[in-house]
Amino acid sequence: MSKNHQKVVLVGDGAVGSSYAFAMAQQGLAEELAIVDIIKDRTKGDALDLEDATAFTAPKNFYSADYDTCKDADLVVITAGAPQKPGETRLQLVDKNLKIIKSVVEPIVKSGFNGIFLVAANPVDVLTYAVQKLSGFPKNKVVGSGTSLDSARLRVALAKKFNVSPVDVSANIMAEHGDSEFAAYSSATIGGKPVLDLAKEQGVSMDELLKIEDDVRKKAYQIINLKGATFYGVATALARISRAILRDENAVLPIGAPMNGEYGLHDLYIGSPAVVNASGVAKVLEVPLDDREEKAMKSSAETLEEVAKNGMAKLQGNK
Repeated sequence: MSKNHQKVVLVGDGAVGSSYAFAMAQQGLAEELAIVDIIKDRTKGDALDLEDATAFTAPKNFYSADYDTCKDADLVVITAGAPQKPGETRLQLVDKNLKIIKSVVEPIVKSGFNGIFLVAANPVDVLTYAVQKLSGFPKNKVVGSGTSLDSARLRVALAKKFNVSPVDVSANIMAEHGDSEFAAYSSATIGGKPVLDLAKEQGVSMDELLKIEDDVRKKAYQIINLKGATFYGVATALARISRAILRDENAVLPIGAPMNGEYGLHDLYIGSPAVVNASGVAKVLEVPLDDREEKAMKSSAETLEEVAKNGMAKLQGNK
């Protein structure tokens, strides 16, 4: 086995997990991908199905596995958890998914795993915090998918509004991956030009931009009402974060990042641009916020902090 051989373990083989494995296969990321789930037959079937894709992509070893396979993994991706139902907020999932996360993290740590955790189960900011607390890992080695998907949705929406490619839009949704998130318009650019300047020139009002922000916030509900779940977008966002970790890219991505004084926040995970590399979260980039954004960040952080601390207290009380 060469030193460049990389191993990823996916925990949770539902719609998001299997879409993530497929995205990894399509993008030729990692040489080994093990799949862990309580429904063993599904993991075996997915491994066989994904194996067929390797004839058209890159040689890969997909296989069904148990938690002990985590011991020599570079990256463990957690998508396990109860899915969001129509009309249900992400924060309403917290109690049942904290129990699931605890049952997942304990055997992973017991296996001797010493890589990076990437968490995508909802409410993702709270569960990322829980993974770090339950594992005892350094904060930088636990990464949340955070607002990576929401930021992609914002870039797509702005691209449509200004008739450009989403690739050329640099804009972040920040704070909670959920109802208290906000668009950081004051730092958003298209081709280096501030979005707020472009909006003025093209007669796009702040009300229209705030409507885009609200549409982005509600897009998950729209998709869930139409097809029952969201998975392609988040799976591709997870593959992007995985690539930054596995290839030590120093990529700046909007993720669920640990706060150590940035934005005046401590001891929580929240959506912010951060430098992502083989060490996990190398550095949080504190983006300048205007008054509206600053208030939104503070309010979102208060919500997350309360839910995370209460949820963990309840969980510890269930020992």
